[in-house]
Amino acid sequence: MLAACGEGPFGIYVHVPFCASRCGYCDFNTFTATELGGGASQAGYAETAAAEIGLARRVLGSREVPVDTVFVGGGTPTLLPAADLVGLVQRIDKEFGLARGAEITTEANPESVTAESLTELRAGGFTRISFGMQSSATHVLATLDRVHTPGRAAEAVRLARSAGFEHINVDLIYGTPGESEADWRASLQAAIDTGVDHVSAYSLIVEPGTRLAARVARGELPMPDDDRLADRYLMADAVLTAAGLGWYEVSNWARSDASRSRHNLLYWSGGDWWGIGPGAHSHVGGVRWWNVKHPRDYSERLAVGKSPAAAREVLSAAEREVERIMLRVRLKDGLPTAALGRGAVAAARRAVADGLVDAAAMAAGVVVLTTTGRLLADAVIRELVE
Repeated sequence: MLAACGEGPFGIYVHVPFCASRCGYCDFNTFTATELGGGASQAGYAETAAAEIGLARRVLGSREVPVDTVFVGGGTPTLLPAADLVGLVQRIDKEFGLARGAEITTEANPESVTAESLTELRAGGFTRISFGMQSSATHVLATLDRVHTPGRAAEAVRLARSAGFEHINVDLIYGTPGESEADWRASLQAAIDTGVDHVSAYSLIVEPGTRLAARVARGELPMPDDDRLADRYLMADAVLTAAGLGWYEVSNWARSDASRSRHNLLYWSGGDWWGIGPGAHSHVGGVRWWNVKHPRDYSERLAVGKSPAAAREVLSAAEREVERIMLRVRLKDGLPTAALGRGAVAAARRAVADGLVDAAAMAAGVVVLTTTGRLLADAVIRELVE
């Protein structure tokens, strides 16, 4: 497990499992104050997470493992005081050392930041921030149970830029019941107008157990239509590309190479990372493990010096190869054919004939999805791994 750690980029993900309210579509491992129960507290969370950072350092031993990327996600990380988030980054630096030019990202809801908190985050070393914008249409935000107003995301971006953030992302969701083509176009334009250098756009997925799924089951809302979702994606790609934001992963567009999310690229390229926090997943040297989900169980284990891990799996060489194909094919940089077996190369050639893989890239020895191929990425991947 540890032999190869440190040879390539190494990242740390910190999960902050708190939200002020639960969005109707969300099935993430997050807790509102009423859901949290006893035995765990938002106020003491940073200290608990710092204990796992210390544990990670002890497990990895004395080897040099400088951290190239830190990503604080959730939940809503910015429900914690900025000082807590900065303190976690400082603890990571103390235990591991941050690589020169390390990318340090936090997610944030637009309503959970102020000019002061953003200034403190930037001064404390954060280099990138990602806002959950989702839509610029009031009725779409209401269907998603988002609490911010349409203009608040743009204001949050403005405040972040004033605080010194150069790299700012906004997340958008398309395909919400009741969203019109005009609504989606307006949301894309609103994101562009903020001047951000990165946009992520995801289709709405009705996850079992969510309020949204219950409303769909009761017939209050229709299930998102696959053809409409495809049309929305094509519109996103056209509008964002025209605005100077190029795709580099199926659901992500960046203004330049420097604007790309290096932490997410670490995931997609099969790198190593340690996940801190309840429910967080880790991958080091072909071993994957995940923590207990509830903040109470998480804090109780760390309080007595126990690992918060719930279970782990050791990936076989074949499983790692399947994952490599699944992830790399989604990137614009593509998947080199030299590392593929004969069957996978033959499948890629069939995908070229079907218009799903770029013919020129294939001739150059790389599998790169066409625009249509991006819509059918899962089908292309299935053919490559079978």
